[in-house]
Amino acid sequence: MNLAAVKTYLLDLQQRIVSGLEAFDGQTFRRDSWDRPAGGGGLSCLIEEGNFFERGGVLFSHVMGDKLPPSASASRPEIAGRHWEAMGVSLVLHPRNPYCPTVHLNVRFFCAMADGKEPVWWFGGGMDLTPYYGFEEDAVHFHQVCHDAVAPFGEAWYPKLKQQCDQYFYLKHRQEPRGIGGLFFDDFNSLGFDTCFAFTRAVGDAFLAAYLPVITRRKDMPYGERERNFQLYRRGRYVEFNLVFDRGTLFGLQSGGRTESILLSMPPMVSWRYDWHPEAGTPEAALYENFLTEKDWLGLANA
Repeated sequence: MNLAAVKTYLLDLQQRIVSGLEAFDGQTFRRDSWDRPAGGGGLSCLIEEGNFFERGGVLFSHVMGDKLPPSASASRPEIAGRHWEAMGVSLVLHPRNPYCPTVHLNVRFFCAMADGKEPVWWFGGGMDLTPYYGFEEDAVHFHQVCHDAVAPFGEAWYPKLKQQCDQYFYLKHRQEPRGIGGLFFDDFNSLGFDTCFAFTRAVGDAFLAAYLPVITRRKDMPYGERERNFQLYRRGRYVEFNLVFDRGTLFGLQSGGRTESILLSMPPMVSWRYDWHPEAGTPEAALYENFLTEKDWLGLANA
């Protein structure tokens, strides 16, 4: 188990993604280094009011402590009380144009240690896409890149991680998915450290190829007040998921993490409406009918 190699990779991944996004947007991300009083720190890279991105954050953190927060030990009571370290890169990007989807990526490593006992470790992560106006070719492209990233480790991984993503990014109180999914894995250690690390790298390295072609196709599409209002309404679902269900948000807050970085995933503008439903036959209704459903996007493309 090589924690230094994991940290080196994550810092490099953050820089590569930020460089790619800066080249796309044309504006520079703000770099904000921070220290955590209880141990560790990180680097938050942020863009606000960019040429394309209304808000986005690409975050690296490496934190540690002597007592695990409840969100980390709930499913593994045997590691409660151990010293722990956690590191990862997470990002959320909110484009201004409603025809461009919000996207999320996370790759992370966790280790709990105690004298005289074997370390307990795992990797986790994934990426998922949240469109406001759906396009089949974008959904197929995103899922194809996700498939290709993990295919070298076996054809069974993509359908398994796609299903886990559909299940995880689901708003139970709304009975609807957050978006069109992608990949999601957690507590991942079954292949041994070296292979699990390579698997996680494959997911992180695939992000720019999955997302940039989508926003390149949509960035110049004209939009008006109607599309913007629908985008802000749907962003409300993103906020609800992050504050109610997201494990990373809960872990960060419960472990005394840096609040500004933890909540950097929130969109800058959002709205809620009471009991609102789109009119039948509209592009807004099509999002619910054709995209916010569990779908075999690759099977659809090959049909």
